[in-house]
Amino acid sequence: MRKRLRERLRYWFDGTMDRGTPALIGWLGLASLALITLVSGVAVAFAHQDTKENGGWPGIVWMSLLRTLDPGTMGGDSGRPLFLVLMLTVTIGGIFIVSALIGVMTTGLEARIQQLRKGTSRLIERHHTIVLGWSEQVFTVIAELVEANQSERRSCVVILADRDKVDMEDEIRRRIPDTGKTRVVCRSGNPLQRGDLELVSPDSAKSIMVLSPVGDDSDIDVIKSLLLLNSRTWTGTRPNVVAAVQSSANMAAARLAAGDTALVIDADDIAVGLIVQSHRQSGLSTVFNELLSFVGNEIYPWDEPALTGATYGESLNAFELGVPIGVHRADGEVLVNPAMDTVIGRGDRLLMVAEDDLLIKAAATRPRILRPAMAMAEFQPPVPDRTLLIGWNSRAEKIIAQLDLLVKPGSAVDIAAARPPREEANRELKNLTVGFKYCEPTRRPSLEALGLDGYRHIVVLTDDGIDPGRADDRTLVTLLHLRDIEIQLGDPYSIVTEMHDDANREVAQVTKADDFIVSTKVISLLLTQLTENRHLYAVFADLFDPQGSEIYLKPAPSYLIPGAEANFATVIEAARQRGETAIGYRLARHSDEPPLYGVHLNPSKTAPLTLEEGDTVVVLAED
Repeated sequence: MRKRLRERLRYWFDGTMDRGTPALIGWLGLASLALITLVSGVAVAFAHQDTKENGGWPGIVWMSLLRTLDPGTMGGDSGRPLFLVLMLTVTIGGIFIVSALIGVMTTGLEARIQQLRKGTSRLIERHHTIVLGWSEQVFTVIAELVEANQSERRSCVVILADRDKVDMEDEIRRRIPDTGKTRVVCRSGNPLQRGDLELVSPDSAKSIMVLSPVGDDSDIDVIKSLLLLNSRTWTGTRPNVVAAVQSSANMAAARLAAGDTALVIDADDIAVGLIVQSHRQSGLSTVFNELLSFVGNEIYPWDEPALTGATYGESLNAFELGVPIGVHRADGEVLVNPAMDTVIGRGDRLLMVAEDDLLIKAAATRPRILRPAMAMAEFQPPVPDRTLLIGWNSRAEKIIAQLDLLVKPGSAVDIAAARPPREEANRELKNLTVGFKYCEPTRRPSLEALGLDGYRHIVVLTDDGIDPGRADDRTLVTLLHLRDIEIQLGDPYSIVTEMHDDANREVAQVTKADDFIVSTKVISLLLTQLTENRHLYAVFADLFDPQGSEIYLKPAPSYLIPGAEANFATVIEAARQRGETAIGYRLARHSDEPPLYGVHLNPSKTAPLTLEEGDTVVVLAED
């Protein structure tokens, strides 16, 4: 019976100890109280004279308490031997108790600091933006959200990733030293675990972005996160959820996991579309970077009641600041570069390219159109292309398939790589024939043996089978060889290349390649735009779709007589007569100068403008 009682008491004691630092402090406090009570009782019972001289029972208790907390207090004690022994006993007991108390409190404080360092406390925020996952894209996303929230009094971006909180904060401060009015909060946790997801208060969030982690199974993590969010029971308004998958084959599964309310974009398709569209028109990536970024010009829906009943063509020069590119119907339909006779109905909004929606301004009078400077539109029949694809990666087959839709029958694409592609790369092509040439892209003799003067366009693909940084280094070497060979041949071809890291773009300018496609940055910018305004999804989907209206950089002499003094309103009118929407131009003499690379979107409509041979006009057109 006694053994059972002892075991129960021990089990109860162990249970209290499991409660952590507060329980330990409580037990040490009880031990101190017991020691003081015991010593004071013995002193009162057996040392009557000393008790009387020191204020009786209250005085003895006070003296015992002081000696328990401070051993030096007993240095001035006087009295009979029993009394001094009792004071020494309580002092020695106090030394052990206080030492243990200090150790417990130090350990508890360290544990608490470590817990705070891990970032596992629950977030208390409202209308914040949540970013799930960690990759190089997170820095672009944060920088863009900081720019987007400059007009906000208070904004918050929360990062949830399976990394050390302090390491994430240090890296963000190093890459983005000034976050303005936007607070960036990091929390350590696995975005694939429901309990960790609750740390960032998703119920009160404004939007949630799911980033693809680094690795071969990145899409699996994205799909699991979307499933977790879709199956969650939301207590308030469901936030705007956006994500991107890297492989087109996973799009159906990702959209099923996301449900009807989340937006999932195909990063693979967008990268392929940019490469294919850019291979014949340099500068396109710069245009997209500006339209997708919160720095410079963006796309805004704009309500202009004064234009109700007018046609889309009439609206093009109706604004002093801002350029229309389409119509957002009241029923939700989005028309990008519609027919010029499309009537703007009641409740319709114009899609405007402008630096800020606060800067959109209707013109008091229509700008002057300098018709003598307008060039006669001449039909130039397309000619067969010869394209050289240097390198091979997972997107190459899709690039060839999309090229087949854009080129004239009789066109050819040759693949220059160390290994021949699969036979499937040549299947079901209508306009293209595919050839293969052995090549080691970083070796100049191997590149010279390709007969580069026989090609109009060269596309350099990055190797996705090695480290991204090393792949960019190899691409830079290839570009340097190609540019030097081109100089010797007399500039017969254009060069478009992929890059992993946008930081390498400026380094690569010395190669004078015609365009650089940094697909990871474009995807990051697009995701950020959609977190702020999901209704732009239909606009960008149309711009990236080869079947709809796309952005083209067309020769300026097709719109203005070279050297003739005009203005941008005249360019808009010349494009309108061709069924196109002009939104800017590119000056060839500035094409190598960052950050704009000669591209000017939404310029003044009345300022003098002279375009020369080699300059291009940025338009939205069907072809």
